[in-house]
Amino acid sequence: MPMPFDRRTLLRSAAAGAVLAAAGCGGGDEDAVTFFFQARPEEARARLRIIDEFQRRRPDIKIRTIMSGPDPLQQMLTYCAGGKCPDVLMAWELLYAGLADRGVLVDLREFLDRDPVYAERLWADGYPTLRDTFVWNGGQYALPEQWSGVFLYYNRKLFDQAGIRAPARWSQAWSFDEFLAAARALTRRDADGRTRQWGFADAWVPYFSAACFGMNNGAEWFSPAVRPARTNLGDPRFAAGLQFYADLAVRHRVAPSVGDRQSVSAQDLFRSGRAAMLMGGHWLYSEFTGRDDLDFDVTVLPVGPDGGPGAVTDVGSTGLAIAAASPRREQAWEFVKFATGPEGQAIIAESGLFVPVLESAMRSPGFAAAHRGIRNLDVFTEGPAHSRGMAVTPLWGKVESLLERGCNRVLRGAAQADSLGGQTTADIDELLRAAV
Repeated sequence: MPMPFDRRTLLRSAAAGAVLAAAGCGGGDEDAVTFFFQARPEEARARLRIIDEFQRRRPDIKIRTIMSGPDPLQQMLTYCAGGKCPDVLMAWELLYAGLADRGVLVDLREFLDRDPVYAERLWADGYPTLRDTFVWNGGQYALPEQWSGVFLYYNRKLFDQAGIRAPARWSQAWSFDEFLAAARALTRRDADGRTRQWGFADAWVPYFSAACFGMNNGAEWFSPAVRPARTNLGDPRFAAGLQFYADLAVRHRVAPSVGDRQSVSAQDLFRSGRAAMLMGGHWLYSEFTGRDDLDFDVTVLPVGPDGGPGAVTDVGSTGLAIAAASPRREQAWEFVKFATGPEGQAIIAESGLFVPVLESAMRSPGFAAAHRGIRNLDVFTEGPAHSRGMAVTPLWGKVESLLERGCNRVLRGAAQADSLGGQTTADIDELLRAAV
């Protein structure tokens, strides 16, 4: 799922594009493999390291980067419709199926089947949950390159002051009740009732976050996750988890309301010590690390009364795909193989900007060194194994618009979560049946 870009990030991304171009990856070489991706500035620099190392090893293959705007799917479709589809494309778990269904992407089994020894080694080192997310109609249309599941950042100083200990592993998660008690203890208000410190804030997409709470109460969001036949919004367990998330702001007032979120970003609240916990992914890590005024760690999501035994998160993976129309398939494959294989993943691990998708890279000294300040490193290293799929369907755009409209009413306190089991569920299921 592409992360929302605020104005500051867009301006900094423009600067990142200039960095890539200045480094020689933005030239007009017609024989170069074109690589389309979206990235924050720090991510762009990490990708540049991978590209530089690849070109050092393979000077015969040049890479030319194309930076995405805030709507990568539309941009890719526009490129491909005009006959200028990039050779290598960044693939998002929730978006790639539409491209695969249109025949835009190559089934990478074309290359993997030629080298069964490499494929077997890659499969043994990877995580089936991430890899299978990119399997569509039996084809492998992308290989995962990073894990971007969500978890909780927390302020160690504020936790210590409140006498709260955060769980260190997904298998040892706290309950909804324990989490709420912590959020209450960490919320501070002035005499006039104005909140000066929130117990919890959310830096992700709110209805996606709410869905993670639903899944942690024992129900999947969609069944099955890839090419789903139905949504489980109406499942009482899922609805109760979603309602618990909504109530953090609406009822318990331990989290900023929808209105509060318009005035200040969640990451700014956490960075300034005005939020004790923050829900987000590893893409935020570089914004917090290295700050003398912020001592933080990571912990897992809470588990509801019908969930468990351990906590789960979303798959949250991006991958690399190859365009079916590419005249440079072989060269493109060499780059994809490098970036998603042991060599590229080792660079990702050392960069500290992504969580790699191979166990060897995840357990490497380089990854630990890049996260030296994190005591609960198992939250990262065990994350892929505790990930659950959300929904992979070529109709995701239409499904998401229905989800956003229905869920946002609940998150504003205008409706209860169990109401989503009515018309919203019926409309989504009708769409999904058309795609099965």
